[in-house]
Amino acid sequence: MASSSRTRFRRQIRDFVVVWAGITFIVGAATFIAIYITYGNLPDGGPGGRLSSVALPTATVAVAPTATFTLVPTVDLGSPTPTQPEPTPTPLVATAVSQAATALPTDPPPTATPRLLDDQRFQLGVQVQVSYDNMAQWLDVAANQLSVNWVKQQVRWADIAPAPGEFDWFYLDTYVPAAQAQGLQVLASVVTAPDWARDEGVELSRHGPPADPQDYADFVVAMLQRYPGAIHAVEVWNEQNLDREWTAANGLIAADYVELLRTTYAAVKAVDPDVIVISGALSPTGLSDGVRAWDDFAYMDQMIEAGLLEATDCVGAHHNGINVSPEYTWDMIPDDPTIQFTGPYDTPHHSWSFRSTLQTYANKVALAGGSQRLCVTEFGWPSAEGLDGIPEGFGFALDNTLEEQRDYTVMALDLMREWDTVWIAILWNLNYGPQAGWAADNDNVPYSIIGPGFVFRPVFDAVRDWNRAYEATFAAS
Repeated sequence: MASSSRTRFRRQIRDFVVVWAGITFIVGAATFIAIYITYGNLPDGGPGGRLSSVALPTATVAVAPTATFTLVPTVDLGSPTPTQPEPTPTPLVATAVSQAATALPTDPPPTATPRLLDDQRFQLGVQVQVSYDNMAQWLDVAANQLSVNWVKQQVRWADIAPAPGEFDWFYLDTYVPAAQAQGLQVLASVVTAPDWARDEGVELSRHGPPADPQDYADFVVAMLQRYPGAIHAVEVWNEQNLDREWTAANGLIAADYVELLRTTYAAVKAVDPDVIVISGALSPTGLSDGVRAWDDFAYMDQMIEAGLLEATDCVGAHHNGINVSPEYTWDMIPDDPTIQFTGPYDTPHHSWSFRSTLQTYANKVALAGGSQRLCVTEFGWPSAEGLDGIPEGFGFALDNTLEEQRDYTVMALDLMREWDTVWIAILWNLNYGPQAGWAADNDNVPYSIIGPGFVFRPVFDAVRDWNRAYEATFAAS
């Protein structure tokens, strides 16, 4: 009886070993097949090879001691320029292990955050010029010293995609991860079609749109896929009512712009429906010959007629305040005998007035049945005080003291919040002054809120205090 029991026990052990060995073999084979399918056709000999046009698994790139950013390389980065270091790919095997580790069930579930599209309260940002040496520091200044929510960067398609299917993301790889590390929302204003995408025979020395709107939409999609969840709004073009920004075979046709917007809107929403699509901000101008420029009010009407409000989440707007306080409508500007630039008095027009421009845009949207608010992607007042000179044609910057620059900006913030028609406002600008060495011939320098010697101008502290108080009020409500 004991011998029979031992024999039966040995048989059970043998059967268990055979079954377990079979299961182990099947699992091992399945794992091998999965690895081969994923990594079997790696470029340049496998892990560690140079990035190519083959889509690669996600690579994690460290950007700060306390934060990492996920890039998704999908195309050839191209040959680095002399100022750009050769990119070092992350080994794919290490990436796979890292991804597997983050998928362990011990990780806490992600915390749900409100959709930006649903947060329609007024929000403030600033334009931050890209800096290859100090990007992290500048974005730290924006987030933690100026205390804004958004940063804007102009993305020049022509600089990133010099040929079809080839991309050099170097400066956005510098900018976007640094912004994400600071918890900033990023607004990318995408402009300037590369030569290969332009209309045949068009003047290539002037900026202009692509012949095929889908080429632009494809670029925007490639950008969003490279920085998933890290670009929060896209402005589709810039000042398209000027021929210097929209040199095209058909000329300044609003319906052509709306077709570009419509194509891009559909493409963006297919990739990430939470990304805010902003129509290109118009340039306030008193010139309206239909060749060099369209008056922004007339062009806005044309865009709305062509279907603008069916293809945007927010209507873009610009207004740099020249030497006029934001409280005045264009026909109520008081005479000031002390000023040097008399344009607002000699040639009265709505383009001189911050208030008239933004309120009329909002009224046009409402009258057309739209619910969209305005995204003011550029506003500010220049001051030449403390600078060595001014650019040609910028005499109005001599009329604004540093205190007036401060007061006009704060008043504009109060008005935009009071009107409740503005969603996002981007102050022009944080750091063009230091980036340009406060050059007298650079027309962005008088608007910079950081003055010579890296000293914060009075407007800097005033904007910081305003936004901190506003955010505290909102948080308490």
